[in-house]
Amino acid sequence: MAPNEEQNDEEQKETTPDETTEKPSEKIDEETKEKELDLAKDKDLDLVKERDRLKFHYRGHTLEALKKMNMDEFVSLLPARARRSLRRGLPPRQKKLLERLRRSYRAKKRGKDILTRTHVRDMIIFPEMVGLQIGVYNGKSYEIVEVKPEMIGHYLGEFSLTRRHVQHGSPGIGATRSSKYVPLK
Repeated sequence: MAPNEEQNDEEQKETTPDETTEKPSEKIDEETKEKELDLAKDKDLDLVKERDRLKFHYRGHTLEALKKMNMDEFVSLLPARARRSLRRGLPPRQKKLLERLRRSYRAKKRGKDILTRTHVRDMIIFPEMVGLQIGVYNGKSYEIVEVKPEMIGHYLGEFSLTRRHVQHGSPGIGATRSSKYVPLK
């Protein structure tokens, strides 16, 4: 064997693929697969975050969490005026309305839709009232208010307006003093 042949054998050994040259390509494939999996997980997390962001939140709490809270925890989340009135206790007429609303909520679970009519306009809307229909008196008639999650912490009377926008008609006979002298045809 000539010295040149030995060198050629060594060159062929270096150029022939062996385990060391295959491993980096496999590592690259594994790394890309891991990156793709991480991206998929990130997309899933982004979707979960987006869904959570689109859910209703009241001061950082979801509706389900608000319903599970006891009254003291919920009261601490309310604005000052509502918090003060609830800490002083509910008057008897509000207690009575709350009990009637709880009855209608239980009936709604059974499949019956009961409309609760009330004159109590100063009742604060609680999370347990969400989904109920309440007829709130506006001084003339009962306006049906369907309680939505965004109404939590507000008063019932805010959603049943007592005054309407005035729309005047055209003036006719008897509208002014001068119209008294308009000849009739």
